[in-house]
Parts: sequence; structure tokens; C-alpha cells
Amino acid sequence: MSEPLRIGVLGAARISGSSLIGPARATGHRVVAVAARDRSRAEAYAAEHGIERVAGSYAELIADPEVEVVYNPLANGLHGPWNLAALAAGKHVLSEKPSASNAEEAAEVRDAVAKAGTVFMEAFHYLFHPVTRRLHEILASGEIGELRHVEALVAIPAPPATDPRWSLPLAGGAVMDLGCYSLHALRMLAPWAGGAPRLVSARGGERSEMGVPPDGVWGRAAAPGVDEWLDADLAFPGGATGSARCHMAYDSLEMSCRITGSRGEVFAPNFVLPQRDDRVVVRTADGERTERLGTRSSYTYQLEAFADRVRGGAALPLDAEDAVATMSLIDAAYRAAGFEARPRSAAVR
Repeated sequence: MSEPLRIGVLGAARISGSSLIGPARATGHRVVAVAARDRSRAEAYAAEHGIERVAGSYAELIADPEVEVVYNPLANGLHGPWNLAALAAGKHVLSEKPSASNAEEAAEVRDAVAKAGTVFMEAFHYLFHPVTRRLHEILASGEIGELRHVEALVAIPAPPATDPRWSLPLAGGAVMDLGCYSLHALRMLAPWAGGAPRLVSARGGERSEMGVPPDGVWGRAAAPGVDEWLDADLAFPGGATGSARCHMAYDSLEMSCRITGSRGEVFAPNFVLPQRDDRVVVRTADGERTERLGTRSSYTYQLEAFADRVRGGAALPLDAEDAVATMSLIDAAYRAAGFEARPRSAAVR
């Protein structure tokens, strides 16, 4: 194995345990530092996860000469500012999606990457798992014929009302948290669809106030301007159509992708988290079969690919230009559905 990556983590987010720290441990990379707004929280987090040391602030972590890769899983609105700060310090950056609050900010990140000359990747981890690779292989093989339609649905039960994903100033919303996967998955079908898809129409619903029953057990706070759900219709140059759907207050977790061709279809019940369900179901006139592609974490595949790029210059299917294209589509979907693009965050600290 080549020299381990030396990674610093911004924030003490729960997701980092499965999205970065576990995969780093599994692949022999070092998580050398963590920083959080509350130092005591960072210290507890470091102790829990075996992180080597605690930095006094995000800025201190980024300035640390031993940190060569910055992992940014902060709230959406803090992705752009701290990605820019890390790039300005000459660090490689693995940023949780989306890379910025809007396309304008994503373009600034892209330009900063070019100036820094370091590796930048938006963490669309699903793309590295054999489930997604197999979806693409089956489509490319011609087994289901020419692409006709694709539908991706990414939906989860509602996070708590205090979750930053419900905050407009922190660039929250269903599309930012979930729909980015649906839109990205459709964009990745461009090689078999005559090119990238364009947005045709979109509709969505705002997070609105719900009354609290007499026992006060449940209810939800309004989040003006924040999308609870959004459905986008897309069209490909080759004539195929697409539906990218997301919902952040669904009755269950669903992260499915169905690709329909002229001679059949291929379906992944959970393309975003295939470690939970690794099935790929193929249906044609010849019958139906189910393939299982393995429950190794998509995040582990992702970190391996990122490390291969940093250490050996291996190609990646994602870069800062791809992040701008995805963010432009997100902005377009918001505007078509009657929302505003997410604002840049003023809460940088």
C-alpha cells in the first residue's frame, strides 16, 4: 500500500463515522485531526473514534501542516466557504455533497481547485459501488435495449425540526440533501442518452406548519423557503426521459433507481446506500434475475478511489467541473418549482 492519507475532519458530525472514519480505518488511512465549534465536543468525538488529536478551530485544522486532506461534512451552507479555505491552504478536499450552496459558489470552488492544483471531489459515494457500476454495464451491454426512461427516488423520514437540513440560511432542503443524488444519477447516464439531460419542469412543496395534537407528541415547525419534496422532469438529447424525485418527510426510506429500455429494465432498490440492499434486478422478455453485488460500504470504495487519485494520479469520474454541472441543475430545478436557489451562508466560523 502507498503512504496513508493524512485526513482532517471538519465538525463532529455523526455521519463521519460511517462516511469517512470507518472507511479510513478499513483501508489503512489516518484521521489525524478533528475540529468542532465546541472543543469539548471535538475531544469527546476524537476519543470515541480514535482520532489522533483535536484542532482548536476549523481554520487551525486547515492550517495544520500534517493535514493533507480535508473532509468537509458540515451543514450544506458551510461546504462552499470551507472548501474554498481548504483549497487556498493547498489541501486536497473531499467535500460532502453538494459542493456549495449554489452554482455561482460552486464555480468559485472549481476555479479555486484549478489555482490550487490539488484534488477535489464531491462525495457522491454511490457512484463507486458495484451496484451503480452494474447498472451502467447492463445499460451499455444492450441487454435492456436503448434507454427510454429513468426514475430515481431518494426519500427519508423527516429529520427533527432543529436539523440544519430544514434551515434556509444553511442551504437546507430536500433537493440539497437528497435530490442531488437523483439528479446526479440521471446526469451520469449521459453516455447512453446522447448527452446530458436538460430540465423540462419541476414542482415541489415547502416545509409548512403542522398542527400539534393535544398530547403534543408530534408536530413540525415551518421552514419557509425550504423544500420538503420536489419532483423534476428531464429530457435527454437522444429522446429518453427522466424523473428525479426527492422527499425529506417520507413515510419510509427509499433510494431506488429504475432504468427502462426498449427491451427491458434494470432496478436497484437502494442505489444510494447499496450496503443496505445490494440487489440489482433485471427484467427482460427472457425473464427476471436478481444479482447481488456485495454489501461492502460505498464510502469505502469512494475513499479508495480518492486515495488512488491523490497518491497515484488515477482518474476519477467526479471533479469540480462535474460539481458545477450538478449544482446548476439543482438551481434550475429550484427555480422551476417556484423556489429560490439556496443563498450563500453568512454563518462561517
